[in-house]
Amino acid sequence: MEYKDRFDQLFQQLGSHKTMVLATSADNRTTARMMSCIMLNNKIYCQTDIDFQKSKQILKNPFVALCVDNIQIEGEATIKGSPMEECNSEFVEAFKTYFRGSYDTYSSLSNEIVIEIAPTLITLYCYDNKKPYREFIDCKQQKVHIKQYEIGR
Repeated sequence: MEYKDRFDQLFQQLGSHKTMVLATSADNRTTARMMSCIMLNNKIYCQTDIDFQKSKQILKNPFVALCVDNIQIEGEATIKGSPMEECNSEFVEAFKTYFRGSYDTYSSLSNEIVIEIAPTLITLYCYDNKKPYREFIDCKQQKVHIKQYEIGR
């Protein structure tokens, strides 16, 4: 399958919103937590407090990972400012729709920020006739590669 078709198919599979595990790392410390994520324009968005550990780690090291089901997404995170800024209006509308409680509780707080994650490598763990394989969607090279899982090593 061609890269663009597979990438688009994967984002359709993810849907408009999902809770995912976000892992961040800096200063020899890696942390992970569940996040309420919005998928827009082939990127993944979430919001948090600028003073939280994940934000501090992203400011030092923008390379992050997300995980949901059998999908692992490596990406580069960018802090996009307050949810109330005009540039984040599309995210806010979706976040309000799908995660209303979090929107009502946190979005207007002064320390809240929006994080945009651009995927760089997506790995899916799959099966074909009970035989495991991994599918790699390389967003930088715009290539799809399948590797059979070698059993018995």
